[in-house]
Amino acid sequence: MIDTTDLIRELIYQIRLGEDSAYEFKSVTIKGNKVDQPHRDSIADELAAFANARGGILVLGVTDKTREVEGIARENLDTVDLWLSNIASQLVDPPLPIETRLVEIPNRQGESRPVVWVRIAKSVFVHRSPSGYYHRVGSSKREMSPELLARIFQQRSMVRLIRFDEQLVPHTDKEAIAPELKARFLRGDLPEQTQLKKLYLIGEDESGSPRLTVSGVLLLTPRPADFLSSAYVQCVAYSGTERNAEYQLDAQDCDGPVDEQIRLAFNFVKRNMRVEAVKRPGRIDIPQYDLAAVFEAVVNAVAHRDYSMHGARIRLHLFADRLELSTPGGLPNSLTIDSMEANSITRNETLVNLLSRYYPADPVSKRQNLIERRGEGVPTIIKASERLSLRRPLYEQLDHTELKLTIYAASREKNGLLAQFAAEE
Repeated sequence: MIDTTDLIRELIYQIRLGEDSAYEFKSVTIKGNKVDQPHRDSIADELAAFANARGGILVLGVTDKTREVEGIARENLDTVDLWLSNIASQLVDPPLPIETRLVEIPNRQGESRPVVWVRIAKSVFVHRSPSGYYHRVGSSKREMSPELLARIFQQRSMVRLIRFDEQLVPHTDKEAIAPELKARFLRGDLPEQTQLKKLYLIGEDESGSPRLTVSGVLLLTPRPADFLSSAYVQCVAYSGTERNAEYQLDAQDCDGPVDEQIRLAFNFVKRNMRVEAVKRPGRIDIPQYDLAAVFEAVVNAVAHRDYSMHGARIRLHLFADRLELSTPGGLPNSLTIDSMEANSITRNETLVNLLSRYYPADPVSKRQNLIERRGEGVPTIIKASERLSLRRPLYEQLDHTELKLTIYAASREKNGLLAQFAAEE
């Protein structure tokens, strides 16, 4: 992640030089509470052109011809940011992930003016915008010829044969790696970089510079969301049965490397679920949820979510009568809701492999590693939860973009443990 001071210094320098293959400036006009200029289609073309080339930076609030820092009124910054996000997700096909920063830079009079800095990474896809297929050439965008378009489609389809979790993350380097996080992967006498490269945690970009892979970001950095938007688990607990802020009991964004996200989310459930006690004749604790099932569900969500989805986070919501766990991404390949219990297909093969080899499990799981490769996750969730609550958990595929798991809470009226004790008496 670029330091703000360095970013401002770079912007000031670049504005003096003017636009080039990596920088585009645009002034912004607001009418009412909407962006009037530039036109949405024009910005979509610019974003796609950068993504189809080598990536680049768009700065809103600077005139392209005079290089004057006009800025954007502070009260309009959120409007512009939302406008940009909608363009990237709605007018570019496939939707384009972008990174935005709000920064202040001086104009020629030395007065600070807010601008919106937008970074677009080189994409592994070919993006179409309202005017067609564009790429960046020098300081302007140009429509791609049929021959060039065909060649880029071929090149990038070959790139996508690489698993997503093995792809390099732009603007990362070895400085982003936390020493204590990489230590578990270092064994033997081989050079550190060689070991991490063999595990697909780092790689080299086109210029030969070392970059972290998606798996590297998730396992080796203290806060993956700095590089992969929304790579964290949002947890919220409610006192009632509906999603209502007035009845919110607890909330936590579980970030950090993915094993830490799993631990924090699991502990959130333990902390907020009810545990009743009955005497038969001694004290017996009756939890709302089977903890082994909860642990398995959280592990599956973090390990198998689609990290390519911009702005989509895992959501774990606790209600009085159920736990809902929503995971970004549809079921991979040919997997269906009906076949989940019998079959196992992995989306993030490298990530899952590393979690199964290098990470010891929480004691509740009663197993050696964080992930077992035998495909027992979903059966464990279903059987253990149903045994406790007497209700089968519900898996739902929502619009092919989200997998939702509902685990129903046990109660005094519907409780497998109490039923078992009663049968034994």
